[in-house]
Amino acid sequence: MTRYFSATLHGLGVAALVVLVTATTAAPVAQAQTYPTRDITLVVPYKPGGSTDPIARSYAAQLSKILPGQVNIENKPGGSATVGIGSVVRAKPDGYTIGLGTYSALAYQPLVNTGLPYKTPDDYTSIVKLVELPAVLTVRSDAPWKTFQEFIEDARKNPGKIRVSVSGIRESSDLALQQLNKAADLKLVSVPFTGGGGEALVALLGKRVEATIGFGPGSVGHVQAGTVRALAVFMKGTYPLFPEAASVVDAGYDANLQAVYNIVAPKGLPRDVHDKLVAASLVAVNSPEFIAFAKDKGYVADGKNPEQMRAELIVYSQKFKDLLQFLNQKQK
Repeated sequence: MTRYFSATLHGLGVAALVVLVTATTAAPVAQAQTYPTRDITLVVPYKPGGSTDPIARSYAAQLSKILPGQVNIENKPGGSATVGIGSVVRAKPDGYTIGLGTYSALAYQPLVNTGLPYKTPDDYTSIVKLVELPAVLTVRSDAPWKTFQEFIEDARKNPGKIRVSVSGIRESSDLALQQLNKAADLKLVSVPFTGGGGEALVALLGKRVEATIGFGPGSVGHVQAGTVRALAVFMKGTYPLFPEAASVVDAGYDANLQAVYNIVAPKGLPRDVHDKLVAASLVAVNSPEFIAFAKDKGYVADGKNPEQMRAELIVYSQKFKDLLQFLNQKQK
């Protein structure tokens, strides 16, 4: 096996990927024949709840069916997800510690945080892209705004008056908010919470803020219960989970940064371990069970191999650089 899978691997069917995992397992290398001999830890750099836990646990469950042993979740929040990612980067490169990373943690934080143990994709091992998830603007059901356009008009009339809770400073939801401020020339106030999307939604329900930007998996229950209303989604077209929500892009605003969930590992994995972990991960994210779960919970399944994941990270890094320039100018 080569160290990195070609882009054509993304198009392989699940059956072909299973054969690939089996072939990798049978490779005449002692470590490949034995890995894994114990449980794997998947570090999730957020508190339980919100949008990260469901997809992490679904991936872990599928991977546990493919590789020996179990994949166990370890929540390690803090530092806008950099604490957990940092622990993965610094872990022993043996394939037993992997982590879930969003593009805000992997591509944005290195631009603004000089103390991180990682700066570029060269500082860790890309394993697989799991899913994308568009941000969603929600308000309480008793809010005065029935449509996204009404919300925008009120925000323009009352600059700095509407508070929007987000999952953390410069997390995916906060970056989506800042991109909307830039695109629509607004002054919505970001109110970050270190406890992630779940805590941000609680702040909305508790009337500490007027709106929140979060993600479908964390808010769908409240929307269905009628306690909150989904006003807009940060993507082009209709979001199947909330078809009633307006598209921010279709409304004329260039604000479509999505939360993207990836799996990373420490730099320097043995080649055989790397190949087996990547192949097994591609089987997991292409499985009918994982794809069905993603669709049901509002994720957009988009399993991609390490090269494709790396290429997207570079693209997002440039988007974040442009947004950072706007934020720096706004602070002057």
